[in-house]
Amino acid sequence: MDIAEIASKLGKEITSLVKRSKLEHLAIRKKGAITYDDFLADKMLMRFVIQEGVPYNVFRLIQDITPLTEENWADLLDLSTKSMHRYKQQSKVFRPIQSEKIIEMAEVTKIGIDFFGDREKFKTWLLIPNYALGNAKPIDLLKDSYGKEMVVAELTRVAHGIFI
Repeated sequence: MDIAEIASKLGKEITSLVKRSKLEHLAIRKKGAITYDDFLADKMLMRFVIQEGVPYNVFRLIQDITPLTEENWADLLDLSTKSMHRYKQQSKVFRPIQSEKIIEMAEVTKIGIDFFGDREKFKTWLLIPNYALGNAKPIDLLKDSYGKEMVVAELTRVAHGIFI
């Protein structure tokens, strides 16, 4: 499944989640459905989903878009891979702190893929030490919100042709 197909499924899942919650007024949309791009552009909607908790099926689709491995996700969410498998088997909803990290990785991935045009090129960039980030690998900075902001800022600088 390609990224566009996954994003379409994500839009449907998010639309369904919002409709079940009776908080449709949070969505910034003119039509009946919320697209994945609408979701990532709407901070209030993202905040709502974080507080409600990201359902496993939404996480799975976000996981399919990102270039992160299961081990990367387990590390970022502070869970064992065994716990992640339990979440899958029981169709659990992630806690808000984990949900926030999931949404942050969706945001970073959107920015990275928009810039590089390709998930594999973005993955390569994440794995190479970056001088502007103190020679740290960008993927290692994604564990906390400050590091995530540094990665996003670097992607933005590079996209605008500003090299440090």
